[in-house]
Amino acid sequence: MRTSTSHDMTKGNPLPILLTFALPLLISNLFQQLYNMVDSMIVGQFVGSNALAAVGSTGYITNIFLALNTGLSSGMGIIIAQYFGAKNDTMVRKSIVTCIYLMSSSALVMGALGFTFAPAILRLMNTPDAIFRDSLLYLRINCLGMLATAAYNALSSILKATGDSKTPLFFLIIASVLNLVLDLVFVILFRWSVAGAASATILAQIFSASACIVYVIKREPYFRIPRAEWSFDKTLGRRCICLGVPLALQSSMISFSNLALQRVVNGFGETVVAALTAGNRYESLIQLPLSSLSIALSTFAGQNIGAGERRRVKQGFITGLSLAMGFVLLMMPVTLFFGSNIIQLFTSNQDVIAIGAAGIRVTAFFYLPLGIVHCTRGTINGAGDSRFPLLTGIVEVAARICLAKPITSVPSIGFRGIWLTTGLTWTFAAVLGIARYYYLFIKKGCRSAKKAGTVDDSLK
Repeated sequence: MRTSTSHDMTKGNPLPILLTFALPLLISNLFQQLYNMVDSMIVGQFVGSNALAAVGSTGYITNIFLALNTGLSSGMGIIIAQYFGAKNDTMVRKSIVTCIYLMSSSALVMGALGFTFAPAILRLMNTPDAIFRDSLLYLRINCLGMLATAAYNALSSILKATGDSKTPLFFLIIASVLNLVLDLVFVILFRWSVAGAASATILAQIFSASACIVYVIKREPYFRIPRAEWSFDKTLGRRCICLGVPLALQSSMISFSNLALQRVVNGFGETVVAALTAGNRYESLIQLPLSSLSIALSTFAGQNIGAGERRRVKQGFITGLSLAMGFVLLMMPVTLFFGSNIIQLFTSNQDVIAIGAAGIRVTAFFYLPLGIVHCTRGTINGAGDSRFPLLTGIVEVAARICLAKPITSVPSIGFRGIWLTTGLTWTFAAVLGIARYYYLFIKKGCRSAKKAGTVDDSLK
Protein backbone atom coordinates (compact mmCIF):
# COMPACT_ATOMS: atom_id res chain seq x y z
CA MET A 1 0.00 0.00 0.00
CA ARG A 2 3.06 2.29 -0.15
CA THR A 3 2.42 5.34 -2.33
CA SER A 4 4.70 7.73 -4.17
CA THR A 5 4.31 10.23 -1.33
CA SER A 6 5.24 7.74 1.40
CA HIS A 7 8.85 7.67 2.53
CA ASP A 8 10.55 4.61 4.04
CA MET A 9 13.24 5.83 6.46
CA THR A 10 14.55 2.43 7.46
CA LYS A 11 17.19 2.31 4.72
CA GLY A 12 19.81 4.71 3.38
CA ASN A 13 22.04 7.50 4.66
CA PRO A 14 20.28 9.38 7.53
CA LEU A 15 21.53 12.82 6.39
CA PRO A 16 19.72 13.08 3.02
CA ILE A 17 16.69 11.30 4.50
CA LEU A 18 16.37 13.81 7.33
CA LEU A 19 17.01 16.80 5.07
CA THR A 20 14.55 15.62 2.41
CA PHE A 21 11.86 15.06 5.01
CA ALA A 22 12.61 18.15 7.12
CA LEU A 23 12.72 20.69 4.28
CA PRO A 24 8.99 20.49 3.45
CA LEU A 25 8.32 20.54 7.20
CA LEU A 26 10.38 23.70 7.52
CA ILE A 27 8.52 25.39 4.69
CA SER A 28 5.26 24.16 6.19
CA ASN A 29 6.16 25.53 9.60
CA LEU A 30 7.17 28.83 8.05
CA PHE A 31 3.74 29.19 6.53
CA GLN A 32 2.15 27.99 9.78
CA GLN A 33 3.89 30.81 11.59
CA LEU A 34 2.50 33.24 9.03
CA TYR A 35 -0.86 32.74 10.72
CA ASN A 36 0.36 34.37 13.93
CA MET A 37 2.95 36.64 12.38
CA VAL A 38 0.57 38.16 9.84
CA ASP A 39 -1.98 38.78 12.59
CA SER A 40 0.66 40.43 14.77
CA MET A 41 2.28 42.50 12.02
CA ILE A 42 -0.96 43.81 10.50
CA VAL A 43 -2.62 44.45 13.85
CA GLY A 44 0.52 46.04 15.30
CA GLN A 45 1.15 48.31 12.32
CA PHE A 46 -2.45 49.28 11.43
CA VAL A 47 -4.32 49.13 14.75
CA GLY A 48 -1.75 49.81 17.49
CA SER A 49 0.51 48.35 20.15
CA ASN A 50 -2.39 47.62 22.53
CA ALA A 51 -4.07 45.47 19.89
CA LEU A 52 -0.73 43.72 19.30
CA ALA A 53 -0.50 43.05 23.03
CA ALA A 54 -4.06 41.66 23.04
CA VAL A 55 -3.21 39.20 20.25
CA GLY A 56 -0.01 38.11 21.99
CA SER A 57 -1.48 37.76 25.47
CA THR A 58 -3.86 34.98 24.37
CA GLY A 59 -1.28 32.83 22.59
CA TYR A 60 -0.30 30.73 25.57
CA ILE A 61 -3.94 30.14 26.50
CA THR A 62 -4.90 28.72 23.10
CA ASN A 63 -1.72 26.65 23.15
CA ILE A 64 -2.90 24.96 26.34
CA PHE A 65 -6.22 23.96 24.79
CA LEU A 66 -4.52 22.82 21.60
CA ALA A 67 -1.94 20.81 23.52
CA LEU A 68 -4.26 17.88 24.19
CA ASN A 69 -5.17 17.62 20.52
CA THR A 70 -1.62 17.93 19.26
CA GLY A 71 -0.36 15.54 21.93
CA LEU A 72 -2.87 12.88 20.96
CA SER A 73 -2.15 13.35 17.25
CA SER A 74 1.60 13.18 17.86
CA GLY A 75 1.19 10.04 19.97
CA MET A 76 -0.88 8.36 17.29
CA GLY A 77 1.56 9.56 14.65
CA ILE A 78 4.37 7.76 16.47
CA ILE A 79 2.28 4.58 16.64
CA ILE A 80 1.43 4.84 12.94
CA ALA A 81 5.09 5.41 12.08
CA GLN A 82 6.05 2.25 13.96
CA TYR A 83 3.37 0.18 12.20
CA PHE A 84 4.39 1.72 8.88
CA GLY A 85 8.01 0.75 9.56
CA ALA A 86 6.86 -2.76 10.44
CA LYS A 87 4.83 -2.80 7.16
CA ASN A 88 1.60 -3.64 9.01
CA ASP A 89 -0.93 -1.84 6.78
CA THR A 90 -4.02 -3.15 8.58
CA MET A 91 -2.89 -1.64 11.87
CA VAL A 92 -2.04 1.62 10.11
CA ARG A 93 -5.67 1.91 8.95
CA LYS A 94 -7.03 1.00 12.38
CA SER A 95 -4.77 3.59 13.97
CA ILE A 96 -6.05 6.27 11.60
CA VAL A 97 -9.66 5.54 12.54
CA THR A 98 -8.87 5.64 16.25
CA CYS A 99 -6.99 8.90 15.79
CA ILE A 100 -9.99 10.51 14.08
CA TYR A 101 -12.35 9.57 16.92
CA LEU A 102 -10.00 10.80 19.63
CA MET A 103 -9.04 14.04 17.91
CA SER A 104 -12.55 15.17 17.04
CA SER A 105 -13.94 14.55 20.53
CA SER A 106 -11.04 16.22 22.33
CA ALA A 107 -11.17 19.26 20.03
CA LEU A 108 -14.86 19.83 20.70
CA VAL A 109 -14.38 19.58 24.45
CA MET A 110 -11.35 21.89 24.55
CA GLY A 111 -12.99 24.46 22.30
CA ALA A 112 -16.12 24.58 24.46
CA LEU A 113 -14.12 24.88 27.68
CA GLY A 114 -11.93 27.63 26.26
CA PHE A 115 -14.91 29.66 25.04
CA THR A 116 -16.82 29.32 28.32
CA PHE A 117 -14.01 30.08 30.75
CA ALA A 118 -12.12 32.67 28.68
CA PRO A 119 -13.02 35.66 30.91
CA ALA A 120 -11.99 33.88 34.11
CA ILE A 121 -8.71 32.73 32.57
CA LEU A 122 -7.82 36.22 31.37
CA ARG A 123 -8.57 37.67 34.81
CA LEU A 124 -6.46 34.97 36.43
CA MET A 125 -3.61 36.00 34.14
CA ASN A 126 -3.85 39.59 35.38
CA THR A 127 -4.51 40.80 31.82
CA PRO A 128 -4.32 44.62 31.72
CA ASP A 129 -7.71 46.34 31.50
CA ALA A 130 -6.57 48.26 28.42
CA ILE A 131 -6.38 45.07 26.37
CA PHE A 132 -8.87 42.80 28.20
CA ARG A 133 -11.81 43.25 25.84
CA ASP A 134 -9.78 42.64 22.69
CA SER A 135 -8.00 39.68 24.28
CA LEU A 136 -11.35 38.08 25.18
CA LEU A 137 -12.74 38.56 21.69
CA TYR A 138 -9.62 37.19 19.99
CA LEU A 139 -9.49 34.16 22.31
CA ARG A 140 -13.15 33.21 21.90
CA ILE A 141 -13.07 33.40 18.11
CA ASN A 142 -10.01 31.12 18.07
CA CYS A 143 -11.78 28.61 20.33
CA LEU A 144 -14.65 28.41 17.83
CA GLY A 145 -12.25 27.22 15.15
CA MET A 146 -10.44 24.63 17.24
CA LEU A 147 -12.08 21.64 15.52
CA ALA A 148 -10.76 22.73 12.13
CA THR A 149 -7.28 23.26 13.56
CA ALA A 150 -7.32 19.83 15.20
CA ALA A 151 -8.54 18.16 11.98
CA TYR A 152 -5.67 19.56 9.95
CA ASN A 153 -3.09 18.73 12.65
CA ALA A 154 -4.36 15.13 12.88
CA LEU A 155 -4.22 14.56 9.12
CA SER A 156 -0.81 16.20 8.98
CA SER A 157 0.53 13.91 11.74
CA ILE A 158 -0.81 10.82 9.97
CA LEU A 159 0.74 11.75 6.64
CA LYS A 160 4.07 12.64 8.24
CA ALA A 161 4.11 9.28 10.03
CA THR A 162 4.17 7.57 6.62
CA GLY A 163 7.00 9.83 5.51
CA ASP A 164 4.86 12.28 3.53
CA SER A 165 5.75 15.83 4.58
CA LYS A 166 4.89 17.42 1.22
CA THR A 167 1.11 17.01 1.02
CA PRO A 168 0.33 18.94 4.25
CA LEU A 169 2.65 21.69 3.00
CA PHE A 170 0.68 22.17 -0.21
CA PHE A 171 -2.59 22.89 1.56
CA LEU A 172 -0.94 24.97 4.25
CA ILE A 173 0.63 27.30 1.65
CA ILE A 174 -2.76 27.94 0.10
CA ALA A 175 -4.33 28.52 3.52
CA SER A 176 -1.55 30.92 4.53
CA VAL A 177 -2.04 33.02 1.42
CA LEU A 178 -5.77 33.05 2.11
CA ASN A 179 -5.10 34.11 5.70
CA LEU A 180 -2.97 37.03 4.51
CA VAL A 181 -5.60 38.23 2.06
CA LEU A 182 -8.40 37.96 4.62
CA ASP A 183 -6.28 39.76 7.23
CA LEU A 184 -5.78 42.68 4.89
CA VAL A 185 -9.49 42.81 4.05
CA PHE A 186 -10.87 42.34 7.57
CA VAL A 187 -8.38 44.47 9.51
CA ILE A 188 -7.46 47.26 7.08
CA LEU A 189 -10.50 47.51 4.81
CA PHE A 190 -13.33 46.50 7.18
CA ARG A 191 -11.53 47.81 10.32
CA TRP A 192 -12.53 44.80 12.43
CA SER A 193 -9.32 45.05 14.50
CA VAL A 194 -8.44 41.86 16.45
CA ALA A 195 -11.77 40.25 15.54
CA GLY A 196 -10.81 40.51 11.88
CA ALA A 197 -7.40 38.93 12.50
CA ALA A 198 -8.91 36.03 14.43
CA SER A 199 -11.67 35.50 11.85
CA ALA A 200 -9.15 35.44 9.01
CA THR A 201 -7.11 32.77 10.79
CA ILE A 202 -10.12 30.57 11.53
CA LEU A 203 -11.49 30.73 7.98
CA ALA A 204 -8.06 29.83 6.60
CA GLN A 205 -7.81 26.88 8.98
CA ILE A 206 -11.26 25.62 7.98
CA PHE A 207 -10.25 25.74 4.33
CA SER A 208 -6.96 23.95 5.00
CA ALA A 209 -8.62 21.14 6.96
CA SER A 210 -11.46 20.70 4.43
CA ALA A 211 -9.12 20.59 1.43
CA CYS A 212 -6.82 18.10 3.14
CA ILE A 213 -9.75 15.82 4.02
CA VAL A 214 -10.97 15.75 0.42
CA TYR A 215 -7.46 15.03 -0.87
CA VAL A 216 -6.62 12.11 1.44
CA ILE A 217 -9.97 10.42 0.81
CA LYS A 218 -9.45 10.55 -2.96
CA ARG A 219 -5.70 9.99 -3.23
CA GLU A 220 -4.33 8.13 -0.19
CA PRO A 221 -4.97 4.34 -0.01
CA TYR A 222 -4.58 4.32 3.78
CA PHE A 223 -7.70 6.50 4.06
CA ARG A 224 -9.81 4.19 1.89
CA ILE A 225 -11.03 2.38 4.95
CA PRO A 226 -13.74 -0.31 4.65
CA ARG A 227 -16.93 0.41 6.56
CA ALA A 228 -16.32 -2.62 8.77
CA GLU A 229 -13.10 -1.04 10.07
CA TRP A 230 -14.78 2.22 11.13
CA SER A 231 -14.91 1.29 14.78
CA PHE A 232 -12.97 2.58 17.75
CA ASP A 233 -10.19 0.14 18.68
CA LYS A 234 -9.96 0.16 22.48
CA THR A 235 -6.46 -1.31 22.55
CA LEU A 236 -5.15 1.27 20.11
CA GLY A 237 -7.07 3.94 21.97
CA ARG A 238 -5.32 3.02 25.20
CA ARG A 239 -1.93 3.01 23.45
CA CYS A 240 -2.66 6.39 21.93
CA ILE A 241 -3.71 7.79 25.29
CA CYS A 242 -0.74 6.24 27.12
CA LEU A 243 1.66 7.82 24.65
CA GLY A 244 -0.33 10.87 23.59
CA VAL A 245 -1.43 12.09 27.01
CA PRO A 246 2.16 12.48 28.31
CA LEU A 247 2.95 14.39 25.10
CA ALA A 248 -0.18 16.47 25.63
CA LEU A 249 0.72 17.06 29.27
CA GLN A 250 4.20 18.09 28.18
CA SER A 251 2.79 20.66 25.79
CA SER A 252 0.13 21.72 28.28
CA MET A 253 2.61 22.16 31.10
CA ILE A 254 5.01 24.07 28.86
CA SER A 255 2.12 26.32 27.81
CA PHE A 256 1.02 26.60 31.44
CA SER A 257 4.53 27.61 32.45
CA ASN A 258 4.49 30.21 29.66
CA LEU A 259 1.12 31.31 31.01
CA ALA A 260 2.66 31.82 34.44
CA LEU A 261 5.46 33.76 32.79
CA GLN A 262 2.89 35.82 30.87
CA ARG A 263 1.27 36.77 34.18
CA VAL A 264 4.60 38.20 35.33
CA VAL A 265 4.94 39.99 32.00
CA ASN A 266 1.47 41.49 32.32
CA GLY A 267 2.57 43.10 35.56
CA PHE A 268 5.03 45.25 33.59
CA GLY A 269 2.24 46.77 31.47
CA GLU A 270 1.17 46.88 27.84
CA THR A 271 4.50 48.00 26.42
CA VAL A 272 6.44 45.00 27.73
CA VAL A 273 3.58 42.67 26.71
CA ALA A 274 3.80 44.00 23.16
CA ALA A 275 7.62 43.67 23.20
CA LEU A 276 7.39 40.05 24.33
CA THR A 277 4.78 39.34 21.65
CA ALA A 278 7.06 40.69 18.92
CA GLY A 279 10.07 38.85 20.36
CA ASN A 280 8.15 35.58 20.58
CA ARG A 281 7.07 35.88 16.97
CA TYR A 282 10.70 36.20 15.90
CA GLU A 283 11.91 33.38 18.15
CA SER A 284 9.18 31.16 16.77
CA LEU A 285 10.95 31.57 13.42
CA ILE A 286 14.26 30.60 15.03
CA GLN A 287 12.63 27.44 16.32
CA LEU A 288 11.06 26.47 12.99
CA PRO A 289 14.08 24.61 11.53
CA LEU A 290 14.67 23.01 14.94
CA SER A 291 11.07 21.86 15.35
CA SER A 292 11.05 20.58 11.75
CA LEU A 293 14.18 18.60 12.49
CA SER A 294 12.59 17.32 15.69
CA ILE A 295 9.57 15.98 13.78
CA ALA A 296 11.87 14.41 11.20
CA LEU A 297 13.87 12.71 13.96
CA SER A 298 10.64 11.52 15.60
CA THR A 299 9.40 9.91 12.39
CA PHE A 300 12.87 8.51 11.66
CA ALA A 301 13.06 6.97 15.14
CA GLY A 302 9.52 5.61 14.99
CA GLN A 303 9.92 3.86 11.64
CA ASN A 304 13.31 2.39 12.54
CA ILE A 305 12.13 1.18 15.94
CA GLY A 306 9.21 -0.51 14.18
CA ALA A 307 11.57 -2.11 11.64
CA GLY A 308 13.96 -3.27 14.38
CA GLU A 309 16.74 -1.00 13.07
CA ARG A 310 17.64 0.47 16.46
CA ARG A 311 21.22 1.41 15.60
CA ARG A 312 19.92 3.78 12.94
CA VAL A 313 18.06 5.73 15.62
CA LYS A 314 21.40 6.76 17.17
CA GLN A 315 22.85 7.54 13.74
CA GLY A 316 19.89 9.78 13.00
CA PHE A 317 20.23 11.57 16.33
CA ILE A 318 23.92 12.41 15.80
CA THR A 319 23.17 13.66 12.29
CA GLY A 320 20.25 15.78 13.47
CA LEU A 321 22.20 17.25 16.37
CA SER A 322 25.02 18.30 14.03
CA LEU A 323 22.55 20.08 11.77
CA ALA A 324 20.90 21.84 14.73
CA MET A 325 24.18 23.09 16.16
CA GLY A 326 25.26 24.52 12.81
CA PHE A 327 22.00 26.42 12.45
CA VAL A 328 21.93 27.99 15.93
CA LEU A 329 25.56 29.08 15.66
CA LEU A 330 24.58 30.91 12.48
CA MET A 331 21.54 32.62 14.02
CA MET A 332 23.14 33.84 17.24
CA PRO A 333 25.07 36.75 15.65
CA VAL A 334 22.05 37.66 13.50
CA THR A 335 19.94 38.16 16.63
CA LEU A 336 22.66 39.97 18.55
CA PHE A 337 23.51 42.47 15.83
CA PHE A 338 20.11 43.05 14.22
CA GLY A 339 17.74 42.81 17.19
CA SER A 340 16.26 46.29 16.78
CA ASN A 341 15.68 45.84 13.06
CA ILE A 342 13.90 42.56 13.73
CA ILE A 343 11.47 43.96 16.32
CA GLN A 344 10.82 46.97 14.08
CA LEU A 345 9.09 44.64 11.62
CA PHE A 346 6.25 44.26 14.12
CA THR A 347 5.79 47.77 15.48
CA SER A 348 6.87 51.38 15.10
CA ASN A 349 6.67 52.08 18.84
CA GLN A 350 10.24 52.95 19.89
CA ASP A 351 9.79 51.79 23.50
CA VAL A 352 8.51 48.39 22.32
CA ILE A 353 11.41 48.11 19.86
CA ALA A 354 14.03 48.88 22.53
CA ILE A 355 12.61 46.41 25.06
CA GLY A 356 11.99 43.64 22.53
CA ALA A 357 15.50 43.94 21.05
CA ALA A 358 17.10 43.79 24.50
CA GLY A 359 15.05 40.71 25.29
CA ILE A 360 15.88 38.61 22.24
CA ARG A 361 19.57 39.43 22.67
CA VAL A 362 19.35 37.68 26.05
CA THR A 363 17.81 34.47 24.69
CA ALA A 364 20.27 34.41 21.76
CA PHE A 365 22.93 33.15 24.17
CA PHE A 366 20.76 30.09 24.89
CA TYR A 367 20.18 28.90 21.32
CA LEU A 368 22.61 25.97 21.75
CA PRO A 369 20.61 24.28 24.53
CA LEU A 370 17.43 25.03 22.55
CA GLY A 371 18.82 22.98 19.65
CA ILE A 372 19.65 20.12 22.00
CA VAL A 373 16.12 20.19 23.41
CA HIS A 374 14.54 19.72 19.98
CA CYS A 375 16.87 16.90 18.91
CA THR A 376 16.60 14.86 22.10
CA ARG A 377 12.86 15.42 22.34
CA GLY A 378 12.20 14.32 18.76
CA THR A 379 14.31 11.18 19.00
CA ILE A 380 13.06 10.05 22.41
CA ASN A 381 9.40 10.77 21.62
CA GLY A 382 9.71 8.94 18.31
CA ALA A 383 11.07 5.90 20.09
CA GLY A 384 7.87 5.86 22.13
CA ASP A 385 9.21 6.72 25.57
CA SER A 386 6.08 7.76 27.45
CA ARG A 387 7.95 8.99 30.53
CA PHE A 388 10.17 11.65 29.01
CA PRO A 389 7.47 14.12 27.84
CA LEU A 390 6.02 14.31 31.34
CA LEU A 391 9.45 14.83 32.90
CA THR A 392 10.23 17.61 30.43
CA GLY A 393 6.95 19.33 31.15
CA ILE A 394 7.54 19.22 34.89
CA VAL A 395 11.02 20.71 34.49
CA GLU A 396 9.78 23.58 32.32
CA VAL A 397 6.88 24.39 34.64
CA ALA A 398 9.13 24.38 37.69
CA ALA A 399 11.77 26.54 36.01
CA ARG A 400 9.45 29.23 34.70
CA ILE A 401 7.27 29.43 37.81
CA CYS A 402 10.17 29.39 40.27
CA LEU A 403 12.53 31.69 38.36
CA ALA A 404 10.40 34.35 36.66
CA LYS A 405 9.33 36.41 39.66
CA PRO A 406 12.64 36.32 41.59
CA ILE A 407 14.77 37.14 38.54
CA THR A 408 12.58 40.00 37.32
CA SER A 409 12.54 41.39 40.86
CA VAL A 410 16.28 42.06 40.72
CA PRO A 411 16.55 45.81 39.95
CA SER A 412 19.55 45.45 37.65
CA ILE A 413 17.74 42.80 35.58
CA GLY A 414 14.10 43.89 35.57
CA PHE A 415 12.10 43.02 32.45
CA ARG A 416 15.13 41.26 30.93
CA GLY A 417 14.52 38.52 33.48
CA ILE A 418 11.53 37.43 31.39
CA TRP A 419 13.83 36.37 28.55
CA LEU A 420 16.52 35.13 30.93
CA THR A 421 13.96 32.81 32.53
CA THR A 422 13.15 31.36 29.12
CA GLY A 423 16.83 30.77 28.32
CA LEU A 424 17.48 29.03 31.64
CA THR A 425 14.40 26.87 31.11
CA TRP A 426 15.79 25.71 27.74
CA THR A 427 19.06 24.88 29.48
CA PHE A 428 17.44 22.73 32.17
CA ALA A 429 15.34 20.91 29.54
CA ALA A 430 18.46 20.27 27.44
CA VAL A 431 20.28 18.71 30.39
CA LEU A 432 17.30 16.44 31.06
CA GLY A 433 17.11 15.46 27.39
CA ILE A 434 20.79 14.52 27.21
CA ALA A 435 20.51 12.50 30.41
CA ARG A 436 17.44 10.61 29.16
CA TYR A 437 18.97 9.93 25.76
CA TYR A 438 22.16 8.65 27.39
CA TYR A 439 20.18 6.34 29.64
CA LEU A 440 18.01 4.87 26.87
CA PHE A 441 20.47 4.59 23.98
CA ILE A 442 23.95 4.58 25.45
CA LYS A 443 24.01 3.17 28.97
CA LYS A 444 21.21 0.65 28.62
CA GLY A 445 21.18 0.37 24.84
CA CYS A 446 18.17 0.23 22.60
CA ARG A 447 17.12 -3.14 24.02
CA SER A 448 16.72 -1.49 27.37
CA ALA A 449 14.68 1.21 25.68
CA LYS A 450 12.24 -1.50 24.67
CA LYS A 451 11.79 -2.44 28.30
CA ALA A 452 11.02 1.19 29.07
CA GLY A 453 8.04 0.90 26.75
CA THR A 454 9.49 2.26 23.54
CA VAL A 455 8.56 -0.69 21.33
CA ASP A 456 5.23 -2.47 21.24
CA ASP A 457 5.38 -6.25 20.83
CA SER A 458 2.50 -6.19 18.35
CA LEU A 459 4.86 -4.60 15.82
CA LYS A 460 6.71 -7.88 15.48
